[in-house]
Amino acid sequence: MTYKKQLVILLSIISALTLIYAFSLIFAPERVGNRSAAYTWLDPKVLGQVSRVSVTGAGEPLEFIKLDGKWFVSQNGINYPARQWRVEDFLEGLTRTSAYPVRYSSSDAHERLGLTEDTAIRISIFAGEVSARGQPDVVLLDLLVGYLDMTGREVYLRKAGQNDVRSGENRFTTYLTGYVNSWYNLRLIPESENSLLDADDVQRLVVYASMDTPPQVFSRRNREWIFSGLSIANPDMAKVDAYVRSILFTEGDGFDDSIDSEDPVFNYSRIVLELGDGSIKTIRLSAPGEDGSMLAVVSGSNYVYSLPGWAGSRLFAEADSFERY
Repeated sequence: MTYKKQLVILLSIISALTLIYAFSLIFAPERVGNRSAAYTWLDPKVLGQVSRVSVTGAGEPLEFIKLDGKWFVSQNGINYPARQWRVEDFLEGLTRTSAYPVRYSSSDAHERLGLTEDTAIRISIFAGEVSARGQPDVVLLDLLVGYLDMTGREVYLRKAGQNDVRSGENRFTTYLTGYVNSWYNLRLIPESENSLLDADDVQRLVVYASMDTPPQVFSRRNREWIFSGLSIANPDMAKVDAYVRSILFTEGDGFDDSIDSEDPVFNYSRIVLELGDGSIKTIRLSAPGEDGSMLAVVSGSNYVYSLPGWAGSRLFAEADSFERY
């Protein structure tokens, strides 16, 4: 055999062995398992199309709807403002690619893993125009969330209508097993949720502690405040900013739908914020109860907020609280 033929045969053997080795790496059982484990429940490309989310089986049913680009919690026929970041973070968790290997492929495992439609938490994600009556929703995801595994760190999941059961990091049940209040944006000024409003945005603040007392007026002059209706010998501007910020960031502990927002009870006290964009926010409050709690309404909405005593007390301050010491 000539040297040239030997070289051709040797190179052919080397090429064949290289291919065999490459295929053994690509199709090794553990690598195939890793690829099948990498999974996402909701295609990130359709995230912007989501208009409604329904959650059942986790206690009180939850429904979120998107109107004019903002999320609301729909309860008892009323759409309450939602914590935008919380809804968005929950949805983004469904789009993250993570390890969700297939554990079972038979429906026989569904009952003992809590994945029947009667026992599972059901997360349904829809697209479609919420305000259009009669237009059917497009189902983007119908996910069943079952029991935790033995470690308590992973949860069993499957898509409705499919037998395959996957398991992975439990990043869902912590969102879904709490109180509905955890989803509400309970700030009296909802726009301040993501720090879209701060003390610098307030040009004038007028505080009526009661309708029988003269108002306290805080007016911005460049980076400082001037005052009317209260005497401050040596004002600390940082303390005034902190007070204004506390009003912007005041949160209730729930909504109260037992009383109408136009009820005269809300004429006890009033706070008016004039913002730099020309808009005005007026907070009207009821008299404090025995525990200091109040009810509040804000111009531009019909929501009635319940305020715990400690939150309501922060809305009013004496002149000496702004002194520099």
